[in-house]
Amino acid sequence: MSFDQPMPPFNASDPSATFLSTSCLDFLMIELVPMAYRVANELDAPPSSPAPAPASSSASDPPPPSSAAAVVLSPPPDGSGEPRKLDEDEERDAVFFRLEALGYRVGLGLVERFSRDRPRFNDALDAIKFVCKDLWMLVFKKQVDNLKTNHRGVYVLTDNAFRPLSRMSTDAGGHAVARAQPFLWFPCGVVRGALAAMGIAATVQAETSELPGAVFQIKTAPAKPPPPSSQ
Repeated sequence: MSFDQPMPPFNASDPSATFLSTSCLDFLMIELVPMAYRVANELDAPPSSPAPAPASSSASDPPPPSSAAAVVLSPPPDGSGEPRKLDEDEERDAVFFRLEALGYRVGLGLVERFSRDRPRFNDALDAIKFVCKDLWMLVFKKQVDNLKTNHRGVYVLTDNAFRPLSRMSTDAGGHAVARAQPFLWFPCGVVRGALAAMGIAATVQAETSELPGAVFQIKTAPAKPPPPSSQ
């Protein structure tokens, strides 16, 4: 008896196809950003009470920490012993790379799971259309509202009601857009990972100017020319 799960259709627009828990994804998106900020700051803090250096070393002593750990755990060069706080740019970069990398792995897995039985895409535009229709429907329960391209490797995807931003409240002070920006970094990774699984190297950026809308800009790398003939 085989216990293999049936392969779902690649077209996730079928209303009876429930491959992804919408509630679980919503909760994940809500928690990912604050978790990434906490992790970024906690990894930078040294131990609360650094142990005194041993007088001498022996063969039984544990090996010294790796260079990466030494950078994280060592006190600042001024000798104050106080943990060095990440400045705003360092914190932003650390959170971006963590969230984008997580999304990249998710995008890879989704495409490998849901498009492995469909024919290979003929060009980058076909792959982008797959992202706009099937992948967006699978993850965000709707299709992209608008797709534009300059036919030179740049694609602009507009979602007027992007699901991860749909439940965010706006405020009169205008800070809602700035607070929403980190919630676009994980989806950027998902898109980049999905394209990578289809053999397309790309960079993905996203921004929002008015909630809950979001605009994704995809820049694909130019195809490498074939190697010269040996003849």
